[in-house]
Amino acid sequence: MDDSGSVRLRPVEAGDIEVFFAQQNDPGAQQRAGFPGRERDAFIEHWQRRVLGDPTGRARTIVVDGHVAGNIVAWWQDGRRLVGFWLGCEFWGRGLGTRALTAFIGAGQEETRPLYAEAAVHNVASIRALKRCGFDEIEVVQEGPDEFVVLKLG
Repeated sequence: MDDSGSVRLRPVEAGDIEVFFAQQNDPGAQQRAGFPGRERDAFIEHWQRRVLGDPTGRARTIVVDGHVAGNIVAWWQDGRRLVGFWLGCEFWGRGLGTRALTAFIGAGQEETRPLYAEAAVHNVASIRALKRCGFDEIEVVQEGPDEFVVLKLG
C-alpha cells in the first residue's frame, strides 16, 4: 500500500460540495459504495440542509496534499450515531480512508460511542479501513437487492 500524502481534516467549505458532487457522480464509486448518485440540485440541497444544516451532525473535508480528497460525516439515524466517508476514486488504494477515519474518531472530533458504520458487502476497502480503526462487524442487513455490513466501534 502506498500511504503517501499528508491527510488533514477541516470544516467543509462551500466550494467543497461541488468536488463531492463530482466524486459521488463517478459510476465506479457508486457501484463500490452500493449507493446511487443524486442529481446535482438534490445533492447540493442534501448537503446544505441535511448534512451541514444538522446541528447534531459533524462533517469534515478530507484534504490530501492540498487537494479535496473526499469527506467524512457523522450523523444520528434511528437512535444510532453513524459515520461515513467518501473518497474520490483517484485517492483510492493509498490508505487515506483509514488515516482520515483515524483522525476523525481518534482526535477528539467524533467521540460518541458506540459509533456505527455501514458498507456494501462488496466494498472490501471500506470494511477493511473500518476494521483497522477498531470497528467490529456485527451483522449483515438486506436493503432491497443490496447487502450491507454493519460495523460498531465501542
